[in-house]
Parts: sequence; structure tokens; C-alpha cells
Amino acid sequence: MNYPEFYDRVAPIRLYDPLADFLGATEGGVIEISYLDCVKLAGHSCPAVAGSYILTCRALERLYGEDEKAVRSEIEISLGKAKTDGVTGVIGNVAAFICGASDEGGFAGMGGKFSRKSLLSFAHSDMEGDITFKRRDNDQSVSLSLDTSAVPKNPEMMPLMQKSLQGLATTQEREKFASYWQARVEHMLTHRELWPKIAKIVS
Repeated sequence: MNYPEFYDRVAPIRLYDPLADFLGATEGGVIEISYLDCVKLAGHSCPAVAGSYILTCRALERLYGEDEKAVRSEIEISLGKAKTDGVTGVIGNVAAFICGASDEGGFAGMGGKFSRKSLLSFAHSDMEGDITFKRRDNDQSVSLSLDTSAVPKNPEMMPLMQKSLQGLATTQEREKFASYWQARVEHMLTHRELWPKIAKIVS
């Protein structure tokens, strides 16, 4: 499978998964999730997928620090907007995938342990920020807002996108649009100094 090389330059997120440990799915229950994994989940690479990856990285760094591994299935994720509002569902799904969270349709657990159900919820209109991550073991939480405008679009990108969607673009124009699109995603993910602007911690 071929994909943009910058995916491999994005540092993966390492977590501890108690269920993976219990069932022997990975050695020591360590799970490593890459940006490419999130692209496979979403089916595409875009500012929303990249933004969710950055939001989750920032949240886990705040909640667990450098020395403690984040624990999958032990993090609640709440989003302010409805699942069907814009790219909210995409952002929620990527964050939930990384954190091992699910809505009411998730894994129910075994012997009262390892449940992933009801850890993802939407439409918290009174919430500060766009998304909140909360540790279940100590109730510590962090809320963040996503601002993809911190990395502006190439001015040629949107006209080329419209032309491509209308079936009027040449092969070269479609390729140029895709390269502009992924260049913006690359800039978001590989310039960590921009992350505090892209994923702003609000509380």
C-alpha cells in the first residue's frame, strides 16, 4: 500500500490496553497507534482526522504526563456538538479509536472489567471547548478546542477541489489538488510548535 511518506514521520501514540494484556493480544498490553491507523479507520486523511490525532495527543500528554502510559478503555470522551454536525463524528471516532472508547454499542467487557461501552458521547452543548477527555480512575479531565485555521489553505486548493468534484479537472489538476490537501495535513502534523494553536487547551 502506497501513501504519503509523512505519515511515517508522525510519532505514534503508545498506550496500555488492559484487555489486550489479559487476552495476550500484545506483549504487556502495549498498543501503538499511528496516524496511518487513523487514516485506515476514517478512510481518508484530512484536517479533521489530523486535528483529532493532535487533540488526543495533547489531551493524553496533559492527563498522563511523560512517564505514565495512557490506559485504553479508561478514558471518557465527550464532544460538544452532535455526532451529525459537520466533522464532529469523524473527530469523535478517531479519538475514541485511539482511546479504546465506544458509545452504547461498544464491547460490554468480561467479568465486570474491560468495558468500552458508554465512554463516547456527543451533544454536550454546555461544555467548554469542542472535546473533553476524562480519566475514569481519578476524574481528572481536560477540554480542548480545535482550530485548523492555524494552518491556512493554499489559495489554489478550493478552486481545484470544486473543479475536481464537478468532473471538470484534468488528471494533473486532480493530483495538484490532492498534493495541496495533504501538504496542509502534513504541516499540521509535523510542526509540533503549532499544536497548542491547533488544539488549544481551554480547561
